[in-house]
Amino acid sequence: MSRLLALTIAFLFALIAPSFARPFTDAGGRTVEIPDHVTRVLTAGPPASVLVYVLAPDKLTGWVREPSAQEKEFLMPAVRDLPTFGRLTGQGGTANMEAVLAAKPDLIVDVGTVNATYISLADKVQAQTGIPYVLIDGSFAKTPETLRQVGDLLGVSARAGELATYAETGLKTLNDGLAKIPAADRPKVYYGRGPEGLETGLAGSINLEILEAVGAANVAAAAGKGGLTNVSLEQVLGWNPDIILAASPKFAATAKSDAGWANIAAVKAGKVYTTPSLPFGWFDSPPGINRLLGVSWLEALLYPKAFNVDLKSDTKSFFKLFYQVDLSDAQLDSLLKGATPKP
Repeated sequence: MSRLLALTIAFLFALIAPSFARPFTDAGGRTVEIPDHVTRVLTAGPPASVLVYVLAPDKLTGWVREPSAQEKEFLMPAVRDLPTFGRLTGQGGTANMEAVLAAKPDLIVDVGTVNATYISLADKVQAQTGIPYVLIDGSFAKTPETLRQVGDLLGVSARAGELATYAETGLKTLNDGLAKIPAADRPKVYYGRGPEGLETGLAGSINLEILEAVGAANVAAAAGKGGLTNVSLEQVLGWNPDIILAASPKFAATAKSDAGWANIAAVKAGKVYTTPSLPFGWFDSPPGINRLLGVSWLEALLYPKAFNVDLKSDTKSFFKLFYQVDLSDAQLDSLLKGATPKP
């Protein structure tokens, strides 16, 4: 075969052959070859599951954990019964390589904190499976950027742009409003996790990130900087928060009725509220883009005079746009039960 003929064949092949990959630099500084057309995505942890669900539910291969019956009510029917593969990240990692391979994903996505531990895990899983694995910064302030970046990866840039614009508008409204609220008018808040309410987040904890975003004071920051930690009732008494946010309805009931909590300012003022949690947490659990709706809730709860929030309308709009679910009035009432002041 002549050199000219060989070059001609190579040229023609280049014209007709599909492009199988493109380089992508993730939040860990890793360059990963991504398929041009991603059709199946496996998520490494809960924040990634929420992100892929809202952007491209048809590409979601399954859940990190099976949604509860309550959660399924607020999800698209098409995704309610997807397989459960477990999680690759965190102390509760339950997925194994066989399950990952069985899902036959084109891409593995992890969203959240990015550090040496997560980078090492991504490298290890990618090497073992041969499946591209990308790390995405899940910082709340970067939500619009995250939506656009992952939307581009998944080939749904138009939808991602719509959701990112919603996020940008909401964050601008929040920050413009906060700029007018003096520090003295911002409440001191205690966020209690678990049925006893004695697990919380220290300063800088991703689990309290949204509280810091809305300008309120996390009283547990007095205990130092870090992630989640256990505290004592005596510490909470000493911090004397103006408002208590309870991740568990059981803790909310305890704080309102138990004599040990009675002398806290929040309890005296009747300002103990349950954080909405369906289908994903509005405040935490997971610390993903689901927290965007928590901004409207916290604006209405913490600064009712400073922000003009129609919480019920905002909630319906968010569910329709992000979760693609139409809420009934009864469902709306159940979502907000215990989360707002009584009329």
